[in-house]
Amino acid sequence: MQQPTLEVCIDFKSPYAFVAHQLIWRLETQYGHRIRWHPLTLNIASFLGTATKRAGGGVTETNRSPRQWSVVKAAYQDARRYAENQGLVLKGPLKIWDSSLAGIALLWVQENASSRAHLRQFMTELFRRFWLRDCDLEDPAALKAIMAFALVDCEGFDDYALEQGKERHDHLQEVLLNKGVFGVPSFIVGKEIFFGREHLDTVLWRLEGSKGPIPNPRYPWHTGMLDDGDHGL
Repeated sequence: MQQPTLEVCIDFKSPYAFVAHQLIWRLETQYGHRIRWHPLTLNIASFLGTATKRAGGGVTETNRSPRQWSVVKAAYQDARRYAENQGLVLKGPLKIWDSSLAGIALLWVQENASSRAHLRQFMTELFRRFWLRDCDLEDPAALKAIMAFALVDCEGFDDYALEQGKERHDHLQEVLLNKGVFGVPSFIVGKEIFFGREHLDTVLWRLEGSKGPIPNPRYPWHTGMLDDGDHGL
């Protein structure tokens, strides 16, 4: 029987995608379910407003309401707990980033990496640098530097980003939104969509044939998929 395809939607500017990234890769590296990664470029400003901060602290410009600030602070507090649990550093971004170019870079690397290990290395390093405030997601040179670090050929990326890659990215946004994908990380297995890292056990259960009762949603930190201590490459 053919195994169902696993599609995973992420956005590099999402703290929730950042803290779930290595766990998601375990579905492929430990359990053998090959992942097709899709960039879903979130329009955060449309529901949480915008803000710009100084590197040393302090807001320089914002249109957020007090309620929106409360939601943002709670979200980062939640994600930072899980980042610290994995030994990761999560610094809040200084602005609302347009991550569409990073999404196009993901499409490029997925097509041009010579191995899955190089794809994983690119994604891991891009996440790491961005959440250290050490990567400009809107700068092609910064993205190509990470490609080079991951040993991925970036010859032709600039043209791809302006033409074919942009067309693919923009079309993909419409396809994913029409399917009902609205946040990251999201998992598409067949016709089902699971939103959030807490569904990793359920996604694995579905991929492995839905044997036995459906697992309860949980946060699988240092249990299950992390038992062998593999937190990175």
